[in-house]
Amino acid sequence: MTGLSTRYLYLVRHGEALPDESGLTEAGRRQATLLGQHLRGIPFAAVHHGPLPRAEQTARLIGDQLGSVPLHVSEAAGDYVPYIPEQDELPAESADFSLRFLARATDEERGPVLARQALDLFTGAVAVEEDRHELVVTHNFLVAWLVRDALHAPKWRWLGLDHCNAALTVIRYAPGRPASILVSNDMRHLPLELRWTGFPAELHI
Repeated sequence: MTGLSTRYLYLVRHGEALPDESGLTEAGRRQATLLGQHLRGIPFAAVHHGPLPRAEQTARLIGDQLGSVPLHVSEAAGDYVPYIPEQDELPAESADFSLRFLARATDEERGPVLARQALDLFTGAVAVEEDRHELVVTHNFLVAWLVRDALHAPKWRWLGLDHCNAALTVIRYAPGRPASILVSNDMRHLPLELRWTGFPAELHI
């Protein structure tokens, strides 16, 4: 492991989106700005974001609070289904429900390719002299996919891992050690009225 340093990966689901997903609501803009303020002082090497407007706008609002950190658009940080399992991979009691949900997917080939790219780009220790901090502003499915990978869970287990708008998840990749999830779905930087968006109303806490 000589020559490797720890990567700290900060994962954020975009702020609350407009109904047509053309950008952020006013609440979503506030969420992004408050998250950016919360992340000030972290020596980010880069902010990566997906190409869709809700992710790009979230990243730019966060970036406004961080200063001179470079922003990079990445297809691998986009919104896609990372893995579609076969029925026999899933627990019998929930297989039908999961497959009905996934039947709406339109990117069966593209999604897994991008998911592999995301693992290559964003995970693991880094071949640099100092610890590296990176922020990825993305969508719920990719946050779930990367958390699943950090836990060495089966590929299908990204299903059922849900994250709120502008919530923060942090994964540490230290040389010679298993990945550690340091923070998951953290909303402490948001006032109560801005928390839990992105979840159905009956699940708001």
